[in-house]
Amino acid sequence: MNKINTNKVIRLNGVKKSFKGNILFENVSLEIEKGQVVGFRGRNGSGKSVLLKIIAGLYTPDEGDVYIQGEKLGDRIDYPDDVGILVDSPGFIEVLSGFENLCLLAEIKGRIGRGEIESAMRKFDLDPDSRKKVKNYSLGMKEKLGIIQATMEDQEIVILDEPFNALDEASCQHLYQFLMQLKDRKKTILLTSHNQADLDALCDVQYSVPAFEKLMS
Repeated sequence: MNKINTNKVIRLNGVKKSFKGNILFENVSLEIEKGQVVGFRGRNGSGKSVLLKIIAGLYTPDEGDVYIQGEKLGDRIDYPDDVGILVDSPGFIEVLSGFENLCLLAEIKGRIGRGEIESAMRKFDLDPDSRKKVKNYSLGMKEKLGIIQATMEDQEIVILDEPFNALDEASCQHLYQFLMQLKDRKKTILLTSHNQADLDALCDVQYSVPAFEKLMS
C-alpha cells in the first residue's frame, strides 16, 4: 500500500545517501507538519542540497523511505506533484526570455496561464514584456526567475536552496516578506541559507546537517 495515514506533509524514515562509497548521511528520520518553515544549516558539502533533492524526488535514497503528503516516493509516484523547488541552477533555455521560459514550464501541468505568470514576475520586479534573453540576465535576475518558477503555481510545498544568494539588500527584504506571506498562508517551506539571521527570522524549526540535530523549535 503506497499511502499512509498521517498529518505530516513530509516524512523521512531511515534515509541514507552515499556517493562513491562515502556516506553523506544515514538513518535520517524527520517529520514536517503542514505550514512549518524548516531550515537546514551546515557547511558546504554537508548534504543540505542532496537532502532537498531526495525530498523532491530528484535523488533516490540508498536506504529508507520518503513520504510526501502521505504518498511514498517510488511507489505510485517518483516526483511529488505539488512541490516547487529551487536547488542548484534551474535549467532555463538561455536564448529565450524569462517570460518565455516560465510559460514553457507552466505548460507541463497547465495550472496557470500567462496572466498568473506576468503577475508573479512583477512581484519580483521582472518585466514580463522584456525581450531580454536569460543568458543576458544578471545573477540576481536569474535567482529571482528561479524563485518564481518554484512558487508561481501556488505549490503547497516550497523547497528553496540558498534563495537569498545573488540578491541585493532590497531584493532580500522583498523575498523575506514574500516568504512570510507564504507562511501566513500555511505553505510548507524548506529553506537553506548561509545567513543564520535569515533562518532565525523565518524558520519554526532548524536542523544541523549532516547530524540532523534539531537546533530550535
